[in-house]
Amino acid sequence: MAEFLDGLNNIIQLYNEYVGGYLILIFLVPTGIYFAIRFRFLHVRKFWHSVSILRGRYSKKDDHGDVNHFKALTTALAATVGTGNIVGVSLAIYFGGPGAVFWMWVTGFFGMMLKLVECTLALKYRKTNPDGTVSGGPMYYMELGLKDQLGKYAKVLAVVFAGAAVLCALGTGNMAQSNSISAALFKSYQIPNWVTGVSLSLLLLLIVIGGIKRIAEVTSRLVPAMALIYLIAAMVIFVLNIDKILPAFAMIVSDAFTGTAATGGFIGSAFILTLTMGVRRGLFSNEAGQGSAPMAHSAAKTPYPIREGLVSSLEPFIDTLIICTLTALVIIVTGAWQSGLQGVAMTIHAFQTGFDQINIGFMASHLVSVALFLFAFSTIIGWAYYGTRAAQYLFGFGAIKPFYYLYAVFVFFGAVWGLDLVWNFVDMVITFMTIPNLIAIVLLTPVIKKEIDDYFSKDYKTL
Repeated sequence: MAEFLDGLNNIIQLYNEYVGGYLILIFLVPTGIYFAIRFRFLHVRKFWHSVSILRGRYSKKDDHGDVNHFKALTTALAATVGTGNIVGVSLAIYFGGPGAVFWMWVTGFFGMMLKLVECTLALKYRKTNPDGTVSGGPMYYMELGLKDQLGKYAKVLAVVFAGAAVLCALGTGNMAQSNSISAALFKSYQIPNWVTGVSLSLLLLLIVIGGIKRIAEVTSRLVPAMALIYLIAAMVIFVLNIDKILPAFAMIVSDAFTGTAATGGFIGSAFILTLTMGVRRGLFSNEAGQGSAPMAHSAAKTPYPIREGLVSSLEPFIDTLIICTLTALVIIVTGAWQSGLQGVAMTIHAFQTGFDQINIGFMASHLVSVALFLFAFSTIIGWAYYGTRAAQYLFGFGAIKPFYYLYAVFVFFGAVWGLDLVWNFVDMVITFMTIPNLIAIVLLTPVIKKEIDDYFSKDYKTL
């Protein structure tokens, strides 16, 4: 079995290194830049309007949908604010150096525009289920929106995406998260991985069987609380190392173009490695362009698709530009990026080093373990919903509950498998979702333009 897993890992690694990684570099950020220029940086110009929509200023009780704007956003954030913010950042820095964080920022900034586009389309083409709930996502706007352009191939593209989304739910939103939780709990409390796996699987089933409304209730409370706890902990370290904050920012920017990796650097390819790691981990963190978040945002109560698109643009801002930056700065100002550790061990070491300055270093492992558990478990919950939407599209409404049980089994697998295989699998399946989705949203640019023009040509604040 070990030999089989090693062989599988090598094949996946080759794909990621020579195919998947370059596909993401070629398509992801350029597509974000295209939409940002095409629509004159709408995600920046209407930032405060997005906040007003999120606060419910324009919501009406009879709006069609399952959940309000805030709960749709927190459900999507639950799926994105996960190990990418703690483990993913440290891995990016380990392999790509501090400069990788700069490319995570770039991915996050243009990812705001990608989220706006894909989530607007998800609302426009969503469908109502037999039980009155709604379903949406790239598979629906591929099949319905591209029918005239691609004919029967529109359905083929939708099926490819939905199949990849099922795999991605099992990998990105599931195994990578439970793997990181089990690693942290074993390191901090010596809890066996199998015990963590069984416990997480049972806890997950208690929540997700209730569907999107119960998921949204949990995430709307969990996401703000966990973000606040993590922010306070990071701010303590920043105050203690205030003189190192500006140099840390300077290092991130300068190393973005030189590629000083924690692993010692790779002459001639250091810059490419830094760029690749930053974009990969940035995508894993905020999932912009991947097509996952539209499945959650499509459940929002609103008659105007662009409104939820604007709300969704806040997601990469919160996830990558704020929370990932907190982790990166803690790792850099404490010098943990040069510790030789990687993954959650580097992040724990960073907080421990910072807290040692006020003699509470013993709290570091507890803090990171709790934060990682909250972040990662919320992602498992959010991706469970994504997986059911994709499974429903492929196999019908009756596939939802069976998928939840399959998903719980994969939570266990993730908890007991090795780190390298899990993360390499994650990188591979992300490309299977992202590339078809980016192709679809570019082809649907005229539809997006019409939605934007129609909404902003009116007195949209009174709608």
